[in-house]
Amino acid sequence: MSMIVSILITFLVVVLILWLVQRLPVDGRIRQILQIVVIIIGVVALLKYLAVF
Repeated sequence: MSMIVSILITFLVVVLILWLVQRLPVDGRIRQILQIVVIIIGVVALLKYLAVF
């Protein structure tokens, strides 16, 4: 049960950070790079919870 909670919390944090990145007053290219980085970190964190790494 705690693994599901951890996965949900990680997913919500990634979504929150992506929303905050959208709100930043930066160039579109930098914003896109930040979104990709956040998504990659989120996927790695989720894979870690699923014991892939």
